[in-house]
Amino acid sequence: MRAVAGVVVRRLSKAVGGTARLRVIALIGCVLALDSADKGAVGALAVALKRSLELTNTELGALTAVSSAAGALAVVPIGLLTDRVRRVRLLYISIGVWSLAMAVGALADSFLWLLLSRVALGAVAATAGPTVTSLVGDFFAPGERARIYGFILAGEMLGTGVGLLIGGDLAQFFSWRFAFWFLALFGGVLMCMIARFLPEPARGGEGWLLAAGPRHGDGRSGGDRRRSDAAHSFVREQGVEPYADRVLRRDPARMSLWDAARYVLGIRTNVILIVASAVGYFFFAGVRGFGVIFVDRQYGLGPAAITGLVPLIGAGALAGVLTGGRLADHLIRRGHLSARMIVPALAYLAAAAFFVPALLTSSLTTALPVLLIAGAALAAANPPLDAARLDVVHFRLWGRAESIRTLLRTGAEATAPISFGLLADVLGTGGPRSAHGVLYAFLIMLLPLAANAVLLLRGRRAYPRDVATAVASERLTRGT
Repeated sequence: MRAVAGVVVRRLSKAVGGTARLRVIALIGCVLALDSADKGAVGALAVALKRSLELTNTELGALTAVSSAAGALAVVPIGLLTDRVRRVRLLYISIGVWSLAMAVGALADSFLWLLLSRVALGAVAATAGPTVTSLVGDFFAPGERARIYGFILAGEMLGTGVGLLIGGDLAQFFSWRFAFWFLALFGGVLMCMIARFLPEPARGGEGWLLAAGPRHGDGRSGGDRRRSDAAHSFVREQGVEPYADRVLRRDPARMSLWDAARYVLGIRTNVILIVASAVGYFFFAGVRGFGVIFVDRQYGLGPAAITGLVPLIGAGALAGVLTGGRLADHLIRRGHLSARMIVPALAYLAAAAFFVPALLTSSLTTALPVLLIAGAALAAANPPLDAARLDVVHFRLWGRAESIRTLLRTGAEATAPISFGLLADVLGTGGPRSAHGVLYAFLIMLLPLAANAVLLLRGRRAYPRDVATAVASERLTRGT
């Protein structure tokens, strides 16, 4: 077993460019995995929680709603802190508080007790979005961020699978409290690992970890950066002009929260990326909420068979998230500067196209391969989108920009189950076991996903100038 683990680590180290980079990617990926594991576990524990604490459906829904609301309220001030304090310290302290809140939830003997612990969890979990985004930007050079994001977001997907596992199969042998204690323990271990092994990178590119090799040693910053900085170099070499009225000449770290929000929402490409990301997560949240019901009614599968499909579909999504970022970075190195807009546009279009036949057929044999492709395409859009947002925003505004994006994404995810459910109820025919209502809801919600592609393709022309504006702003304010 140890030999197998050693081979896996060596191959992963080679794939990401060295052990130092693998350590950073693994720790940041585990942060996202912890949050997604919690969300997956709570969904899987719904029946057990209702039975143990005698919860109503409204109370059960409130556990998720208040957690999301608390996160939405906390994420904006967290973004401000991210731009002004040591991010690694903020991250591991937050994870420690998160683990404590999870342990308190494991001891709950009433709805109110559990509800208050979920409020604390939501508020602390809001730290992950801004801090992770800012750290990725300062650990990895612009030209490879989409590929690196693919590895990091793979951790988020694996976390969802772990949450479903411990909240479903394993909790059946113990209790729902076992899942909470497991996550609290994992969070405590992760807090110690981050405090011990994750360094605080310098802001603005001086802390980039370059790929290990003959010229770069173990991956520490230094050496020739032009190849890693392909997009920014291309902007300079092609003489792309920035938007003169958008170039910053004073330190963005000193901007008020209101001024920072106005500035980042004035970046056309950033607004397009935020909307596209929110629409993508909106659709995914709807699938997460009603996918099991649809599969049960459309294909006539039992719970055990549905559980068996999760790893297959998860593998397709994992392949997509690793491929999307790599493809976008490759195209940028070939001179296609707007690849981080074009690749997710085509991915959303492919996802919408492949979901249609999978939804319309009643044969699982026909639907499964198409679902795998659709899931892979939907996941492939995220790494290029995340990397592109870093390209067009000054590095001293990454935390606040990401907090705004997270706020809108949270709102989209929160409204998705209600929207899908309402459409399914209004359009449903054929009785309670019919899949028609959910089917029509999914088909209608594919339209915004396809519209995402049009939005990104139309917005790709502004991307080079927004990148040039960010580069000019960073150059003028580096010494302030």
